[in-house]
Amino acid sequence: MNKPRALSILILVMVLSVVISVEAQQAKKIPRIGYLSNNDPATESTRAEIFQAGLRELGYVQGQNITIEYRYAERKSDRVRELAAELVRLKIDIIVVAGGTGPIRAAKNATKTIPIVMTGLGADPVEAGLIESLARPGGNLTGITNLGRELGGKRLELLKEAAPKLARIAVLYEPVEGSVREVKEVVPIAARALGSLVQPWEIRTAGDFERIFAAISKWRPDGLFVPAAGPVMQFNQARIVAFALNNQLPSMYSLRIFADAGGLMYYGADIAESYRRVATYIDKILKGAKPADLPVEQPAKFELVINLKTAKQIGLTVPQRVLSRAKVIK
Repeated sequence: MNKPRALSILILVMVLSVVISVEAQQAKKIPRIGYLSNNDPATESTRAEIFQAGLRELGYVQGQNITIEYRYAERKSDRVRELAAELVRLKIDIIVVAGGTGPIRAAKNATKTIPIVMTGLGADPVEAGLIESLARPGGNLTGITNLGRELGGKRLELLKEAAPKLARIAVLYEPVEGSVREVKEVVPIAARALGSLVQPWEIRTAGDFERIFAAISKWRPDGLFVPAAGPVMQFNQARIVAFALNNQLPSMYSLRIFADAGGLMYYGADIAESYRRVATYIDKILKGAKPADLPVEQPAKFELVINLKTAKQIGLTVPQRVLSRAKVIK
């Protein structure tokens, strides 16, 4: 074999070796998922576990063929923006946003190219200006919305069914996307049908609580209704739950975290199912689907949660016909 030919073969072998090495490295590239939450790790732990379980069902195992970077704002709204930007700098492949409008907006402002999958949003994402439509969201955002507003009448009905003597119900709300319409339109119609009187009380800042609580106490309600809750309400859930307990008020909430924290009742989307369904979006996007073309899902499963410990504390005996349909916290 002459030298030129031998040299050509050697060069070809070297080039092929480099190509094979690059392809092997690309084949071994593990997708990185960013998980952005407005809560703290303890509060979010159960949901994060459900999310990972959903991924495992589809063949994705943390640390093996997928990596998840968790970031928790710990209920500090300014921290959400920083963490979203941090995930973008890490060149995450997909960002999962667990929470409401604020964290989702922070992620959207941080990137226009990285796919974002949302879950846990109670407001209408179209009304909030986050997507173009549920069927074709457009942009880089898709996922699951809980659309809690339409459930306002059903929640009030269940509260009255659990505590039939309720005549005067205080409505404590924060003026966020969806809540004002629910309070002004949906809830009053449902209350009239049930023969109850509702009185709305608006919360804008944490400094409003003591004044509003005093006004509600003076009005002497029989129950408390908390519709779509924004960040101020969520960050002060312990104060709200304590107020209801101290005044022995049967209470209904639009977020499961309130019932877990000692609130009497929650009715809404099955949170576990929502977080599990997020994994299907991850799978589709990793296989080439674009967020703009993936329809935003509305909840198909709902749950009624009743905190029996709270019922006992406020001296309420919940009818068996209600308990039989509920998940019970003891």
